Amino acid sequence: MTDDAGDRVYYVISDLHIGGDEQLGQVDFLDELLDFLERLETTDEDAELIINGDAFGLWEFTEIEGLEKFDVLVEKYPALFEQFHATGESIPITLQPGNHDHELAAYDEYVERLAEYNVDLVRSESITRSVGDRTIWFEHGHQRDLNNRIEDFGNPHATPMGYFYNTHVTSRAGQLSDRGRYNWLKDVQAVTPTERMPRWLVSKYFYREMNPFLRYAAVPFLLLFNASVVLAMLAGLDLAGVWTMPVETADAFLDRFGLAGAAVHLLLTINAVIVGLLLLVGIPVYFLLRDVRETVDRFGIAETDLTVDPEAPYERAAREVFADHPDTAVFCYGHTHRPSMREVEDRLVVNTGTWLKRLHRRDVVTGHLPPVFYPSYQLCVVRIEANPEGVAVEFEEIEKSSPTATELTLTERLLTLGRAPDPELPDRAVVEEAVDESALERSSERSDAVS
Repeated sequence: MTDDAGDRVYYVISDLHIGGDEQLGQVDFLDELLDFLERLETTDEDAELIINGDAFGLWEFTEIEGLEKFDVLVEKYPALFEQFHATGESIPITLQPGNHDHELAAYDEYVERLAEYNVDLVRSESITRSVGDRTIWFEHGHQRDLNNRIEDFGNPHATPMGYFYNTHVTSRAGQLSDRGRYNWLKDVQAVTPTERMPRWLVSKYFYREMNPFLRYAAVPFLLLFNASVVLAMLAGLDLAGVWTMPVETADAFLDRFGLAGAAVHLLLTINAVIVGLLLLVGIPVYFLLRDVRETVDRFGIAETDLTVDPEAPYERAAREVFADHPDTAVFCYGHTHRPSMREVEDRLVVNTGTWLKRLHRRDVVTGHLPPVFYPSYQLCVVRIEANPEGVAVEFEEIEKSSPTATELTLTERLLTLGRAPDPELPDRAVVEEAVDESALERSSERSDAVS
């Protein structure tokens, strides 16, 4: 689908994931989204809003079917749909399906229902728009992801691997989240790539769900794990009479501090004993696991990568689009939740990010404690327009306060002191006007003829 409004300004957002079972229905950014839509309602620009897939979390509704999901969305978020209607009277709003709301492409009724709120649903895998003399290519991006690709696009019964993950894991997490000591399990949809899920669960259990007595009893041991390995080895050498000097020197030093030194000595001794036992058990287990891995490799059934590469498939796709449609200046997608912009063949490949919470893994400063997953919001709008330079693309950040203070414990923040993430959006970039090579050749031929 194309549009001839070459001087139009395009605002692009994606991956809102609005809706879902129980706790997944909480939209933390609703106020910011309404403010943004209100701003577009009063703009003087010739603008269009494009929602580039996954506006709604239809996969995350597991107890209702079909158009009933839309009824629930309208009932639960009346202010949002009222604002869609108001903004859509001022500027066009175009929505194309992603994987989480692929059902939008499966039922004709969705086109009519969304049209009531001035939202134009385009049931296509991709759309294009004119910008100056060039073109923008929009697609959600899930069709480049083997785990979420819809082979029969528009089939309401299409169920790629990602569908089962969301209906059995994500939706279940939304149903159970409020049972925890803290309502954190609903953030499962922010964990990307999915291989990080086990570590994220261990992290949240340790810092949020574990009995505090057990947690604070384990912290000294885990913090001193590396030192305890060395102590265990030195203690072994001391017991064997091979090298007694380090242990004797340490004992003499700690004796100077009386009771405090005795307490430290006891703690180090306990750590060294535990680590020594773990080493005794761990060595044979290591060789066993290595042998198992070698056996698995011989049979060619090694674990495969379950998540999409956040960049490579889209660069390949962009190159194909650029080759087939040379007037394309920007390849714009979403899906991976990572806002980015990079140059490919003098054109731009742009990811519109997500309005969901993002989680950033940070290892602790020392020891073998679980990593900490810092939450952040990086709400952004991509703005694309033609100007005298060419096609300009820039990210606009929508301000939202950081959830770190309320969602991370003091322990988590202390253990990652100086490692807090500071995510930044890409800088503005311009695709310069294409050079008309045929015109240059004609000019060159005329010059040669004159000379």
